[in-house]
Amino acid sequence: MSTTATPIAVTDARRNWTALYTVARREVVRILRIWGQTLVPPAITMTLYFLIFGGLIGSRVGEMDGIRYMDFIVPGLVMMSVIQNSYGNISSSFFGAKFGRHVEELLVSPMPSWVILGGYVAGAVLRGLMVGVIVLCIAMLFTTVRIPHPLVTLSTVLLGATIFSLAGFVNAVYAKKFDDVAIVPIFILTPLTYLGGVFYSIKLLPGWAETLTHANPIFYMVNAFRYGLLGVSDVPLWVAYVLMLGFVVALAALALWLLRRGVGLRS
Repeated sequence: MSTTATPIAVTDARRNWTALYTVARREVVRILRIWGQTLVPPAITMTLYFLIFGGLIGSRVGEMDGIRYMDFIVPGLVMMSVIQNSYGNISSSFFGAKFGRHVEELLVSPMPSWVILGGYVAGAVLRGLMVGVIVLCIAMLFTTVRIPHPLVTLSTVLLGATIFSLAGFVNAVYAKKFDDVAIVPIFILTPLTYLGGVFYSIKLLPGWAETLTHANPIFYMVNAFRYGLLGVSDVPLWVAYVLMLGFVVALAALALWLLRRGVGLRS
């Protein structure tokens, strides 16, 4: 029995891997084909942030938590670009597949739900990583970037990009029109990002505001990434990792459940 089961298992694994690679490759090709819309705008936006907040305002602020202000905002700006682009990529791409009705071809194919989800998430995470590297290279034009904790830096970026890729997927599943895709980034994602300690330390806030900030998941991602680049953080590193891993598991389970039930996908 083992001799007959093994080839079948190998065939299934190869088929799933090929499908996963195909979906992810299509996403990456789409990103690179319209690079003027996917990679250039965040580079220009972050350059302006570095010039205005880091250069002009930062020269007057001086230091934040004993760190030069330009250096302090680099981790937050990189993480902000990764989060926004990971979320935006998958929400627009998957909703476009729904709108064009070619997502139905994926649903009727023998691909498992985790392969479909994994392909889209992989493409969104890769876009987030590409934009993150671009922003980090731009930061090097303004300051010296050191990475004392490379494993923390890389793992935080991967977890943050995965979390918001999954969140973008859920948004795309429930969205019924293109306006629904834009609502969450404008009214939820952007405020959480700006209030997540990107431009300031929570030690500057009054007690009630500091308490509220601890309820913001982006705050933990920004601080974990700041620890990877600068070696300082406003929260214990283990707390940030527990929270990020919890979000990955919860959002992945929700996304798979939505796919299997066909919520918002089958008419």
